[in-house]
Amino acid sequence: MARETGTTTSAPHVADSHGLIRVHGARENNLKDVSIEIPKRRLTVFTGVSGSGKSSLVFDTIAAESQRLINETYPAFVQGFMPNLARPEVDVLEGLTTAIIVDQQRMGGDPRSTVGTATDANALLRILFSRLGKPHIGSPKAFSFNIASISGAGAVTVERAGQKVKERRSFSITGGMCPRCEGRGAVTDLDLAQLYDETLSLDEGAITVPGYKGGGWNSRLYAESGFFDPDKPISKFTKKELQDFLYREPTRMKIAGINMTYEGLIPRIQKSMLSKDKESMQPHIREFVERAVTFATCPDCDGTRLSEGARSSKIDGISIADACAMQISDLAAWVRRVDEPSVAPLLDTLRHTLESFVEIGLGYLSLDRPAGTLSGGEAQRTKMIRHLGSSLTDVTYVFDEPTTGLHPHDIQRMNGLLLRLRDKGNTVLVVEHKPEVIAIADHVVDLGPGAGAGGGTVCFEGTVEALRTGGTITGRHFDDRAALKDTVRKSTGTLEIRGASTHNLQGVDVDIPLGVLAVVTGVAGSGKSSLVHGSIPAGAGVVSVDQGAIRGSRRSNPATYTGLLDPIRKAFAKQNGVKPTLFSSNSEGACPTCNGAGVIYTDLAMMAGVATTCEECDGKRFEASVLDYHLGGRDISEVLAMPVTEAGEFFAAGEAHTPAAHRILQRLNDVGLGYLTIGQPLTTLSGGERQRLKLATHMADKGGVYVLDEPTAGLHLADVEQLLGLLDRLVDSGKSVIVVEHHQAVMAHADWIIDLGPGAGHDGGRIVFEGTPADLVAARSTLTAEHLAQYIGA
Repeated sequence: MARETGTTTSAPHVADSHGLIRVHGARENNLKDVSIEIPKRRLTVFTGVSGSGKSSLVFDTIAAESQRLINETYPAFVQGFMPNLARPEVDVLEGLTTAIIVDQQRMGGDPRSTVGTATDANALLRILFSRLGKPHIGSPKAFSFNIASISGAGAVTVERAGQKVKERRSFSITGGMCPRCEGRGAVTDLDLAQLYDETLSLDEGAITVPGYKGGGWNSRLYAESGFFDPDKPISKFTKKELQDFLYREPTRMKIAGINMTYEGLIPRIQKSMLSKDKESMQPHIREFVERAVTFATCPDCDGTRLSEGARSSKIDGISIADACAMQISDLAAWVRRVDEPSVAPLLDTLRHTLESFVEIGLGYLSLDRPAGTLSGGEAQRTKMIRHLGSSLTDVTYVFDEPTTGLHPHDIQRMNGLLLRLRDKGNTVLVVEHKPEVIAIADHVVDLGPGAGAGGGTVCFEGTVEALRTGGTITGRHFDDRAALKDTVRKSTGTLEIRGASTHNLQGVDVDIPLGVLAVVTGVAGSGKSSLVHGSIPAGAGVVSVDQGAIRGSRRSNPATYTGLLDPIRKAFAKQNGVKPTLFSSNSEGACPTCNGAGVIYTDLAMMAGVATTCEECDGKRFEASVLDYHLGGRDISEVLAMPVTEAGEFFAAGEAHTPAAHRILQRLNDVGLGYLTIGQPLTTLSGGERQRLKLATHMADKGGVYVLDEPTAGLHLADVEQLLGLLDRLVDSGKSVIVVEHHQAVMAHADWIIDLGPGAGHDGGRIVFEGTPADLVAARSTLTAEHLAQYIGA
């Protein structure tokens, strides 16, 4: 008879039972009561066609609620300085851990923001130079290009022993800011010929600056100031009059009985226009600024942004300006050689930060690179750096397509980093389309089945192997491989580039064939964008579609952005015999209660603001009388609620036949946005949708050469096929298409490939291959060739 050993297995501790993040009844954006369980301390990849609801589930539900709950742990005073987050539309969220979001939002376009300031590397370097630099010039502030040197002296009154005593005090702060360019590295000059026509007088409209024409207050300020005769041409002004007109200090005066401040034209324009972010300006003002302003490297600091004192202090012959200008991989090697026990902890932290740059594949950047010039993928990886060496565990890391802008060679390295974060005991959630990343997942959640209103449900949950046989769109296309073309098109001409030396290009000479699909590829940082955007003249006939963010408020939508609303408004106005402005929710037709927003926002200070549907217009955004006007049996709010495909059919024939609107809708359909509602706010679109919206807008441009920067960013495997069809149609219609791309399907489909490399930064910048994709695969001479051969199974 068997004897019991007496050993009993103890029940698991109750604290170990929380191994899942449970989401129940998620309804953010297009999600349809989604309920899923996500394993903790595992790598989960969320996939599905663009617009299927991945970001709504991961970012707008799980990550948003985690951040909101953490913010609520702070006092109300602190919460007042934090972003206001509303509770997501979800019934139950359990098992959440602290979420760290690493998204693709571009870094701020502030001219003083650099890679070094964004990652704290500059702060560490400033302390290092203030301790070890010879000659010693002061504290870390003396090496900061954001701090100006100031000094002052004066009498202060101090109360001592009941008596007031006057004392003389002086102070000085030594900053590192270059006084000429104020830490910007560039100086701006205004072209006076763009500001005024000197042959005319002020009364004849000599000032040509936008907003200063047509007898408005801006032009009256100068014409009626009394400093000069408004009937005299500017070319006849005396030296004193010209000085008053252009540079006079602010002076209070009365014009037409109203107190106003007169100021010279140049300082006034600098304050009102040149101090603003160019991207946020209205188009006509941006065009004026681009015409009137010339940017040149500051002659005093040679573009380093630093004062002479900051540049004079050196460690082993290297100043802080030299260190920031070095490629980061070289700077890391230099810091390793600095051996000084008195600053050992500082050196360790600085080494780790710089080595993280190299490890994550950004060793080709320099610390003085303006943050606004980084691509979305580079910005995301820069944000990852502060998390790489973190000792935190049981954190939820949320990534938004971390492979954007990465060559297949670099994707392997990124996969290693994601797995390392997971292996430390963290939950890693990744929104991704690339099969190479999906393949390393422990758990896959596939959303769909379609996009927009046709998506928002979970089609599949499980392992990668089960996904392949799961029957979803992602599963069916998971092993898709584009084959090399049997025949390639012959070029109809060439675009010559000679001696290209932008950024890291090393005097590149290349002939880009025209009339074909040409793909420029190479590892991240090899010089692709520098070659295409920096060397191809952006003049006549060149239409450039880059990855710059679409600027738009919640009032903007695909109809306003593409210009579709204009022909629609005119068609409604013509049909009903009224003004077109009635059919704009930003103009006369707007609901007076919500001002055409459709919702009423209530600001609740440090708590999340509340948006409630306007009761007057029921969220339709228009005044009730406007909705009495119809076109083809629909009112304007019903038309704006149509998806692109339905609207295309509506405006194609019958009473609503509007060729101008139909053409724009056809282009939106061509780029795969047929499911979008034409009145959907731009703020709700995903990154891939915005890129394709921009492409659809530019397809109307009268250009012969299209330059596209990674058009597959944010595209599902199934959508890439549609994009290739669109590129083919563009080429077959007589256009030349030049694509900067890493996706092997686009490379395989190309007629001609230009491969840059062999490495990144100063190890790149050279042409390592030119020819057809078949020749590239046959030669196997570059990293791209190896990965393309592997992809097509050669």
